Amino acid sequence: MLDVRRRAVPALPALLDLHPTPDDLRADVIAGLSSAPKTLPSKYFYDARGSQLFEEITRQPEYDLTRVELALMQRVMRAVRDAVGPDAHVVELGSGSARKTQLLLAGLADPVAYTPVEISRETLLDSTQRLAYAFPEVQMLPVCADFTRPVPVPSSLIPAARTLLFFPGSTLGNFDPVQSVELLGAMRETMGNDGLALIGIDLVKDVADMEAAYNDAAGITAAFTLNLLARLNRELGSDFDRRAFSHRARWSAANSRIETSIVSRRLQTVRVGGHGFVLEEGEPILVEISHKYTDAHFDALATQAGLRVAHRWNAPADRFGLRLLEPA
Repeated sequence: MLDVRRRAVPALPALLDLHPTPDDLRADVIAGLSSAPKTLPSKYFYDARGSQLFEEITRQPEYDLTRVELALMQRVMRAVRDAVGPDAHVVELGSGSARKTQLLLAGLADPVAYTPVEISRETLLDSTQRLAYAFPEVQMLPVCADFTRPVPVPSSLIPAARTLLFFPGSTLGNFDPVQSVELLGAMRETMGNDGLALIGIDLVKDVADMEAAYNDAAGITAAFTLNLLARLNRELGSDFDRRAFSHRARWSAANSRIETSIVSRRLQTVRVGGHGFVLEEGEPILVEISHKYTDAHFDALATQAGLRVAHRWNAPADRFGLRLLEPA
């Protein structure tokens, strides 16, 4: 009888492609620029170039979040393994390059399948193929989709003992409190009554350190932010002049978050999909929020979503946290 756990050469991962259409992008951009204040969705940062730039950001000296999270995962992986148990189906939301996933899959006890959900098709295929060769015994079930909407999770060939949702990197902080509760609630539904969710959260710390992480000296974050305008010009035929905009990231104590904006350098009109939008000199377009959490704040969000914190682990000096959630 064939043992599917011992495939010598991994099968090419079958992609479930639910990639957003250009009409979704156009509608979202027009709605955001029609609002007051103006906004653009951060989920559209991650075209091929945007994904590359984000990887560069994670290697900048000011942005230690990724390095600190990886070190924390290495330190607590045995405890995570014991809490999750064997034969898990790992579902990762916003998988990106999946650097942290490699550590997770290597540390868990006999995971049966891995489902990365990622909006960038090229990034998804590259990372999944790499992981397929690194973990031939783990079935790869990639899904190209916007994880902020309901996503069907493919069934694994080997029945899983439980589902483990993986949401690292403090991506949860990019959603406002209402959206965060909705997303956590969707995770609760996906994981089922026996499932778990391992979530990374960035913690409140020194303001100068938090702001520096989003304003690196090399200007990589600024290039990443403004690359969004290049994508809109290419895919929607808009006429943003990137030289007429600058990057700005500031701490908002009232909202406990970094607010990143693309700021108009002059009075100008930009056109998107037949619509004209006037921008005053100095007017910001909010493109990303990055919440920083206290335990009380995060626990309250989890409770509203029908979850509770089963385990909590913090990096030294409370620079970052990992939380293992279970159904309440």
